[in-house]
Parts: sequence; C-alpha cells; structure tokens
Amino acid sequence: MPELPEVETVVRDLRPRAVGRTVTAVRVGAKQLRKAWNVAWAADVVGRRVAAIRRRGKWIVVEMEGPRIVVHLGMTGQFTAVAAAEPEPDHLHLVFALNDGTELRFRDVRRFGSVTLFADDAAVEAFFAAAGLGPEPFGLDPAAFREVVRASARNLKAILIDQTVVAGVGNIYADEACCRAGLHPARKGDSLTPAECDALRVAVEAVLTTAIAARGSTIRDYVGGSGLGGGFQLEHRVYGRTGEPCLTCGAAIERVVLAGRSSHYCPKCQPRDRGTEGPRDRGAGTRERPRPRLKPK
Repeated sequence: MPELPEVETVVRDLRPRAVGRTVTAVRVGAKQLRKAWNVAWAADVVGRRVAAIRRRGKWIVVEMEGPRIVVHLGMTGQFTAVAAAEPEPDHLHLVFALNDGTELRFRDVRRFGSVTLFADDAAVEAFFAAAGLGPEPFGLDPAAFREVVRASARNLKAILIDQTVVAGVGNIYADEACCRAGLHPARKGDSLTPAECDALRVAVEAVLTTAIAARGSTIRDYVGGSGLGGGFQLEHRVYGRTGEPCLTCGAAIERVVLAGRSSHYCPKCQPRDRGTEGPRDRGAGTRERPRPRLKPK
C-alpha cells in the first residue's frame, strides 16, 4: 500500500498539472471499486476549478471551488495527470478532464482504493476525525510522543502502523524507522526509555523525509502523479531484504510477523533485548488499558 512518501509524491506531481485548471468532464469506468462507489456526484464537479491539492496521512484531498474530492489509493491505486491523447490503460475507474487537455486518471487493479466527494473542508475534517486519524509525523511534540508510546503494551510495529497514533506510516517505513533507531520492531512500547522514544520519533521523521526526496518506494504498482516510479526502494536497509547482509554490520536480515505484517530487522543492530515480544505477538488489535493520544495540529 502506498504510504506517506508515495502519497506526498503523487500530490506534488499533480499540483502543477491540475491546480488552477477547470474540470470540463468526468468519465466513470464500467467496473466499480470494492468500497462504496457512488459517483452520482461526478456532474457536480464539472465546471469547477481545482483550487489546491494536499495530503493528510495516506489520503489525497483535491480542493475544488466548493466541494472536496478525497482519494485513497488502497493497495494498487494510481492517480496520475496525463495528456488526454495518451492511451487509456486497463483498470481505469475515473477520469477528470481539464480545460487545458490534461486528464487526471484514477486507476486501481485490485480496486481497494476510494474516491469520495465532500461538501467542504469541515466535512473532510469530520470524516478524518471520525476515523480517529492521528497527527502528521512531522514536528511531533517529543513529550507527547514519549507518553503515547510508553503507555502502550503493543509492539513498536503495531504502534507505528496504527493510523490513530501517527498518520501516514505503514509497513515499509515502520521497519525502516525501527532500523534507524536501533530498536527491534517487537519491542513493546512500555519497555522503551525516554531516549529510545526520542530516537524513534527522530527516525520516523528522517526516513519519511528521505523517502519523499526519493519519490517514495516502487516495489510493485506504485507510480507518482507523473507516472514515474520512486527510488527509495534502493535505499531500504531492512524492508524486503530477508537473508541479505545488513548494510551496517553484515548480519543477515531477518523477518518476523508482527501485527499481522511481515517485519524486517537486523538481529545485531536491533537486538531482541528487554521488552521484546515472542513469536506470537500481541498484534495491532491487542486489548490494553486506555492510552493517551497525540492530537492533530
């Protein structure tokens, strides 16, 4: 699934191609997405100008003059800006034609993505609030982050991919952040020292920033809004590198399932020391005492 760096890349690619243009037509593909797929609103955006495009977590918000279109790429979604003359690919679900001959195309092979219309920003923010979407991972309050992590009995992988804790981090960047912080992904949050929490917070922000600069990670289907892939997969230290040598110490990268996800780590640089869960991890759905939450800015 595209994570924060990939979605941010899509947004940055789309802005210069779409902002300031007017939607002249909307075409809906014959095959529906798996989630609720009501595009009766399509006609409502015709004639409206694209005012801005922004990201929130793993979501893309297209701000029209009036309504807002909220896009989630799901597992294999692609949201690209291309010339109308470009041949249409298979699995195309929605096309926004713009007045300069550009088309915004939403393609999704596995159909887990979504495209939804909201009346205004207030409705969008209410949707995110109802989903419990946590804050962006940039500029987090250090003390608040320590409190949230150290109050949790879940493993670090489960904490980091929980979108109610921090928005936008997924499987790839949780593994990479734990590696850079020198923490085993099976460590429980309540076993971390304040210094370890700080190292994790800094690592999350650093790896996301670096990945954005590399246009994200293209492993299978992901392409940015220009149709070009990313390059950060070439900089992965642990993710997807099971059995390969650690780039720091040379030990073989290992894999374990945590929170229902494949998790990768270096056994030497990220030792299974105190507070590390066993093979049967508690997972993302573990019941635990009520915990504090970081507040979105």
